[in-house]
Formats: sequence, C-alpha cells, structure tokens
Amino acid sequence: MNSELHLRPTRVAVVGVGNVGTTFAYALLLSGLAAEIVLIDSNHAKAEGEAMDLNHTVPFTHPTHVWAGDYSDCAGAIVTVVAAGAGQKTGETRLDLIKKNAGIWRNIVPSIVKNNPNGILLIATNPVDVLTYAAWKLSGLPHERVIGSGTILDTARFRYLLSQHFRVDASSVHAYIIGEHGDSEVPVWSLANIAGMRLAEFCKAQGLSHDQKQMDEIFVQTRDAAYRIIERKGATFYAVAAGLMRITQAILRDQSTVLSVSSLVKDYYGMSDVCFSLPTLVGRGGIEKVIHLELTAAEIEQLKHSAEVLRKTASTLEL
Repeated sequence: MNSELHLRPTRVAVVGVGNVGTTFAYALLLSGLAAEIVLIDSNHAKAEGEAMDLNHTVPFTHPTHVWAGDYSDCAGAIVTVVAAGAGQKTGETRLDLIKKNAGIWRNIVPSIVKNNPNGILLIATNPVDVLTYAAWKLSGLPHERVIGSGTILDTARFRYLLSQHFRVDASSVHAYIIGEHGDSEVPVWSLANIAGMRLAEFCKAQGLSHDQKQMDEIFVQTRDAAYRIIERKGATFYAVAAGLMRITQAILRDQSTVLSVSSLVKDYYGMSDVCFSLPTLVGRGGIEKVIHLELTAAEIEQLKHSAEVLRKTASTLEL
C-alpha cells in the first residue's frame, strides 16, 4: 500500500448507486470510518440525489464529506466498492448475470485503476466470483488487492439459520460456506462448531437430537435465500451491504479478520486460477492469507465442482 494514502483523509469510493451501493454508503456514513465518501454512477443525477440525502444525515452521525463524483475521484481511495451492474431478477441465477455485467466491467475497472492504482477493489456485483476474476485480469492489480464479497453473506445466513435451530446467539456459531457465491456453494459441515464442539457433540452435550436431514435443509435455505427474498421484495441489499461494511472495516482498521471472501485461488487442493471464497485474513493490504481448511474428501470434491463451474463461466469472457 502506498504510504501516501495514509496521509490523506480516509476516502472510500462507491461505484454504482443502486440498492446495494447506497445501503453500503449509508452504513459506512453511520460507522464514521470514512472521512470522505464519493458516489459514482452512470446516472450522475441519481448519484447527486443520493449524496444530498446522505449529507442531510451527517448532523446526526459523524463529520463526513459525501459527494457525487466521477472516476477521477477514486484517486486516493483506500477501498473502491464496485456495486454497478444489473441486479438479479426472479428465476435468474447469479451466473446468468454474467452476460449483462461483463461488458460494462471492461469500462468500469480500467477507469478506476487509471485513477487509483494503489487502492483495493471490493467487488459486490454478481456473479461476484467471476467478476472478481475479471476485475483482477482487467485491472492488472496484485491479486491481494482485488476482493469479492463472495460467501460472506451466505456464511452469515448459514450461521443465522443454525443459531435459530440450536437456539444460541448467531455470533456463537462458527461455520463457513465456501466456493461459489451461488448454486454450487459448499457447506463445511465437518468443521462447523458451537463452543468449540462439533454440532453432533454440542447436541449430545445439550440433550438435543442431531438430524443431518435437518442440517441439509438448513443448507438449502441458506443457498436459496436470495431467490426467496427476490420473489418477495425484488432484491437483497441490507445484509450484503453489512457484509461489505465488515470487509471495509477490516481493511481500514487493519484487523486481520477472518472472512469468507472471494479472491484468486492458488494451489488449494490442486485448484488454481479461479476466484472463489475461502476463510481469509483481511487487513489493510487486502488479502493477507487464505486459510487452508482440513476438508473431508467429499467437501474437497464439492469444492472442485464449484471451482469448475466458475472456471467454465469465466472462460466465456474475453479478458
């Protein structure tokens, strides 16, 4: 990271002011983590309106400079969150979106990096894994500085549903969804635990029954949550914005937090040259280290399938 960035006000740029981008900007403003928030969108009037609305929030929160800008305003941003692109429609998979969103990526990513070659790209647009890979290729940035939101949301959904089932606080559940943020994602049942005990052990200690069929149903609910929400309200944005906020916090505060984000995979059980999610240390420089999980043979095969799904999709792009 360029040391000059530390001498400037903490700036975060948001490209794309749809539901996700604006909800993230609002959460960031409330947090007080950023001194400057710039909103960039092809619809500049929309970005101006969102900036005006957010500025009227400042008296209730923290002194923050919020404005609608252009790509030149990405200069000096520690993190640029990219939430631009078409949203997922009812009956549409995240991978279907690649046809809509890959084209605009060829304009957005180079424009950001031209003005900010030293910052971190945080990708939120779906299909997030493939577009994270595309952003890495198009940007020419070190892979450590191109991060996708990945399965941070799926992991949160997984932990929430498990917490409801076991009647404990969600923060006491330690479980991960890895691989694609999408239909081929993988639940790591072998390492899921509460209070350091695997789920079957926890159930035994608490006098509860452990039914794997119920666990499998929880995973299905996790995997398909976005479809159910989109059917009802048209889009998902609160939880993913909170996930983006958590990643941004880990970067700005250099926390070395373990988060299930998407990044370039290198020789992970033989898998390389693809972006998907694994528990990862995230800090000021972006990706610090990908954690190597001791997976079961079945989980490894599921992860390899997920990687292949993503690799095939990425191969259709002209990068």
